[in-house]
Amino acid sequence: MRRMNGVLSVLLLLFCLAKPASAQEVGGRAQNGQANGFQLEQNYPNPFNPETTIPFALGEELFVDGRPAVVSIRIFNILTQLVAYPAALRHPSGEGVDVDQLEYMQPGRYEAYWDGTDQMGRQVASGIYLMQLSVNGLKPLTRKMYVMK
Repeated sequence: MRRMNGVLSVLLLLFCLAKPASAQEVGGRAQNGQANGFQLEQNYPNPFNPETTIPFALGEELFVDGRPAVVSIRIFNILTQLVAYPAALRHPSGEGVDVDQLEYMQPGRYEAYWDGTDQMGRQVASGIYLMQLSVNGLKPLTRKMYVMK
């Protein structure tokens, strides 16, 4: 068992040292990590234990009709099972509001925070997780992140 944990740790380290995938490589039609007026940037720190910040940007083209941008960020495990919604940082609705169909009124750079727990409040296991940004129901952007304990 101890040997198996050592092997898994080495494999995880090799994954972490590999070039991080861009939004385009993981699954968004994007150039420079941006698609349809929004951008999902790499979380930091990455790898992390136990918490991370997820930066994203909303472009002016999302607000031309005067309506707010409706934003969701979801965290999935590698089996694509929903794990959690991160919390918005410095949002007008308040700190700690889940980024799930959350309205943003103006363009800019924003951040979300994930404490490394699932929806039941349990710490997640070490491994690869996917963060997915969806805005106004447009094709989402996805990036990998790594939890290392």
